[in-house]
Amino acid sequence: VYLYGGHVTSWKNEHGEELLFVSSKALFKPPKAIRGGIPICFPQFSNHGPLEPHGFARNKLWSIDTDPPAFPTNSSSKAYIDLILKPSEEDMKIWPHSYEFRLRVALGPGGDLMLTSRIRNTNTDGKPFTFTFAYHTYFSVSDISEVRVEGLETLDYLDNLLNKQRFTEQGDAITFEAEVDKIYLSTPTKIAILDHEKKRTLVLRKDGLPDAGEVDIANTGSICMYEMQKNIPPKMVWNPWDKKAKAMADFGDDEYKHMLCVEAAAIEKPITLKPGEEWRGRQELSAVPSSYCSGQLDPRRVLQGS
Repeated sequence: VYLYGGHVTSWKNEHGEELLFVSSKALFKPPKAIRGGIPICFPQFSNHGPLEPHGFARNKLWSIDTDPPAFPTNSSSKAYIDLILKPSEEDMKIWPHSYEFRLRVALGPGGDLMLTSRIRNTNTDGKPFTFTFAYHTYFSVSDISEVRVEGLETLDYLDNLLNKQRFTEQGDAITFEAEVDKIYLSTPTKIAILDHEKKRTLVLRKDGLPDAGEVDIANTGSICMYEMQKNIPPKMVWNPWDKKAKAMADFGDDEYKHMLCVEAAAIEKPITLKPGEEWRGRQELSAVPSSYCSGQLDPRRVLQGS
C-alpha cells in the first residue's frame, strides 16, 4: 500500500501469484496517478463533474491514521492499516469543502482483501457537499479473451461509448472482444471474474449497494463495484483495448490483454453529505479455484455460496 494515493498495488494468493495488475510503465510519483492496483476515485469519478478526471485523492499523499475512531468491520483479521486524507489549502481552492477520508485496507485470515472507506463532511459553514466515488480495481488476468464476468447478465447498463444510452445486457456473461465502457445498475452482492487459463475465479462482494457502477472495457479489461449506506450508485467494467492502450504513455501497448477493471462505485447517483454526516463504502475481493463445466468455468458455486 502506497501512501501516495492511499493506493493498493499488490495482493497475492497463497502461492505468491499476483492478483492485481500494475503497468510496467506506471509512474509512482506526482503528479501522475499510479496506473494499476486500486486507485481511489474521489471526489469525482472520471469526468462526471468539473474536476480533473477521477478527482484528486489518488494524487495526494495520505497519512497513517494512528488513532482512528471505532472502525466496524466484518473481518476478525488483525492485518490492516488505517490511512487518512484531509484537504490541503491547494485542494480547498479547487474543491472548497472540508472533509476527513479514512481508509482501512485489511487482509482477512483466508487471504481476502477488504477496503472500507469512511468519508465525513467536516465543514463548519453549514454547507453540504456532493461527490462521486469508485474503487478503480485493476485485476490481473491471463488473457482478456479467455475471461468471463458473471453476475451482471440481464441487468440494465449505461454505455459510455454510446453517449450513456441505456441498454439491457443480453448475454449469459460478459466477454471481451473490443473496448467496453459500461455502468451496470442494480447489481447483485457478488460478481465473479472467471479466468479459464488460470482456472481461477475472482469474486467481488459489496455491502448495501443496489447498483453496480461503471464498466469500461477496452483491451485492458476493467470492472468496478461500490458500496454505500444510502443513494447507492452503479458498478463499472472497463478495458481500453489496443488503440487506447497505445495512446496511454503509462500503459504498455499489449498490457490490455492481461488486465480487467471491475470497480465498485457511486456514480449515477452522487452522494450528498450534510456537515457531520458520514458515508461508508466497502469492497471485498477473494480468489478461489475454478472448475470446468461443459468447457467453461463454473461460477455457480461461487455466486451461490456464502
